[in-house]
Amino acid sequence: WAMFPESALTVTKGQPKTINSSGTAMRSFCADCGSGLFYRNTAILPELVDVQTATLDDPGALPPTVQIQVVERLSWMQHVHGLPEFERYPS
Repeated sequence: WAMFPESALTVTKGQPKTINSSGTAMRSFCADCGSGLFYRNTAILPELVDVQTATLDDPGALPPTVQIQVVERLSWMQHVHGLPEFERYPS
């Protein structure tokens, strides 16, 4: 996720579908494939939009710098980056 001023967001193709997911939380998705795109909550994040960085043309241009909302994180997530890695499914 990356947060931007709402005024900086421009959708260049298609029309996202937006649903009220819980009270003031609005989530937007690609209307064709269902991929999550944006999160808005004007009550706690006025004039801001969270964008799922994996949906950007160049997601590598915005590497993470902090972890937020970790209070309910599963304990093993703190060490997940130390697990063995495979480029594809292991044989």
